[in-house]
Amino acid sequence: MADQLHGDPDKVDTLEKQVVSFFVDGVKVLGLPRSIGEIYGLLFISQSALSLDDLVERLKISKGSASQGLKMLKSLGAVREASSSTDGGAERRTYYEPAMELKRLVGGFIGKQVRPHLDSGKSKIKALSALTLEVEDPERKAFLDERLARLDQWLRSGGRVLPVLQKILGQ
Repeated sequence: MADQLHGDPDKVDTLEKQVVSFFVDGVKVLGLPRSIGEIYGLLFISQSALSLDDLVERLKISKGSASQGLKMLKSLGAVREASSSTDGGAERRTYYEPAMELKRLVGGFIGKQVRPHLDSGKSKIKALSALTLEVEDPERKAFLDERLARLDQWLRSGGRVLPVLQKILGQ
């Protein structure tokens, strides 16, 4: 007898759809692909670990999208391999489960997404500042210098907040 949560293993039920939608909304805010939220959401609400093929079949996404999504989620520390098995001795499958520790999820996102963005922002601001030297209109140059100073301030503030956030989360 199929459990109430999963019902038909080939389709996603209403509760699962709502949980998946919750995570899709979350990744949209972070600027990540929809498939990342779909994969994590389904893994989160599934009582058992799922294989790549399970994700493809249940979410109706391409194998490439599922593979890339799992790769990104693994790099962020959001999913882990649960086990591997052989189907009839021929095919080896890896199963995945969600990481459930908030500090690990946030820490992975900060380390892999936010910090590199802040680091690259510093060099971009430096390059933009060099371009303002070519601006001849003093009023325009003053405006651009002020805006670039504001961007620099935001980057420095972000750089100070990240270590505090990571410390709070126990990283």
